[in-house]
Amino acid sequence: MQKIDRIIDLGTIPYKEAWEYQQKLFTKAIEQKMGKEKTSQTLILCEHPHVITLGKHGNPNNLLLPMESLRKRGVEFFYTDRGGDITYHGPGQLVVYPIFDLNAFEIGLKSYIFKLEEVVIRLLNDYGIKAERMPGATGVWLETDAGKKARKICAIGVRSSHFVTMHGLALNVNADLSYFSLINPCGFIEKGVTSIQKELNSDCPKMDEIKKRTVYYFSEMFGT
Repeated sequence: MQKIDRIIDLGTIPYKEAWEYQQKLFTKAIEQKMGKEKTSQTLILCEHPHVITLGKHGNPNNLLLPMESLRKRGVEFFYTDRGGDITYHGPGQLVVYPIFDLNAFEIGLKSYIFKLEEVVIRLLNDYGIKAERMPGATGVWLETDAGKKARKICAIGVRSSHFVTMHGLALNVNADLSYFSLINPCGFIEKGVTSIQKELNSDCPKMDEIKKRTVYYFSEMFGT
């Protein structure tokens, strides 16, 4: 079975630049695969300045204010080619983009999503945060059986072509959660969002520590 070849930390990077960087690697991996060459498996970590993105099947009505108001608040907006609905990215949120050939890992798309969720669930468990999956809702959640108290801590949205992936997950570490009030996060109206900082109600782990643990659990799930 294939293992992860490269781990790249882009630091804080505008969404459009990160998308273009992913796209080059994604296209190259597909070309390698179609040419029956060995594909490269790349894990990208980064943060973005304030931005809202809408997935290819998302509902534009889940953006709750006009574009001009977004611009005044310094928030960019992009239509994107991932799955899922609408989400927010910003400082204090760890975004992870795996450019993986799923055939090399001998898994399908459903198993891949499960593994992405498992990476985050295991990481959060290290901090005493009990996270879980919610039936019918991709991502990682807390208190899924608590009605309106259910809250999302990690969003997941991917694109796959020829079983090569791009896009990925966004974990709220110490992000400013007020920006989620600009949208119906992932299309949900009566579900909240949260972060590691909010759940711990204390000093939040540093982003570098969260990145190291993320890489560790990706290594457990996918190898290095």
